[in-house]
Amino acid sequence: MIAVKVTLALLQHACAADPAANLAKALALAERAAKKGANLVCTQELFRSPYFCQSEEHANFALAEPIPGPSTDAFQALAKKHGVVVIASLFEKRSAGLYHNTAVIIDADGRLLGRYRKMHIPDDPLYYEKFYFTPGDTGFRAWQTAFGKIGVLICWDQWFPEGARLTALQGAEILLYPTAIGWHPKEKRAHGAKQHSAWETIQRAHAVANGCYVAVANRIGRERPVGGDGLEFWGRSFVAGTSGELLAKASTSREEILLATLDLGHVDATRTHWPFLRDRRIDAYGDLTKRFIDQELRRAIP
Repeated sequence: MIAVKVTLALLQHACAADPAANLAKALALAERAAKKGANLVCTQELFRSPYFCQSEEHANFALAEPIPGPSTDAFQALAKKHGVVVIASLFEKRSAGLYHNTAVIIDADGRLLGRYRKMHIPDDPLYYEKFYFTPGDTGFRAWQTAFGKIGVLICWDQWFPEGARLTALQGAEILLYPTAIGWHPKEKRAHGAKQHSAWETIQRAHAVANGCYVAVANRIGRERPVGGDGLEFWGRSFVAGTSGELLAKASTSREEILLATLDLGHVDATRTHWPFLRDRRIDAYGDLTKRFIDQELRRAIP
């Protein structure tokens, strides 16, 4: 029988240079979360290393691992031991020259249910992800777990309402976003508050538009793997309710296990009272598959 009330844990922490130490840290936090009553545990994005995408370095491909592999083995054992669902974000080596930014979904009995490969890949200053990651080919998916039906997307995906919608349309009750986002320190004073507000607002809007829970696990700390100012990760992991309300929010700079208890019955109630899915005009949305709508061409067609 699927639980109606579940406790979710988001793991927020800094990352050291040693991948083994980072894995040990994430496992220890996940175990602590389970002992605190968590049913679902979600890591932050690429938790096994500092955020290496600040530069384009071929040596960084050595950080990748196969799936199944060492990290999935460790989290599968933990999930089975404690009866928890785990979402873990990994740098996947699919084949020689083919790498993905991937999240694995592990059920409470330790089974590897599947994987989600990040669909939207950014390329911005100090976020050179296109150098490392092939765009995902899994599509947007939802998985039935022992503790609810969940959808998983990753970081840059969180800015795109299409991904949230397509995942929710498969019945996802919780959207989880492993994340690594922060400020360019020189921009923080002028733009930092607006950037953070936009990031939180759009994800809370996904909860409103889809009548589901949204949970975001972000890292903390200032990282300078290639010198310079680096990136200052802003933490503030959070969980939003089915009407977009904040249920729990972490600090900017502290290591935390952010816990929130979710009543999955609220998903059905919210979607019934706010019937956005009912009223969608799917007959009129064909242009969403276009890159851009040329208005001059449109006017020329009767």
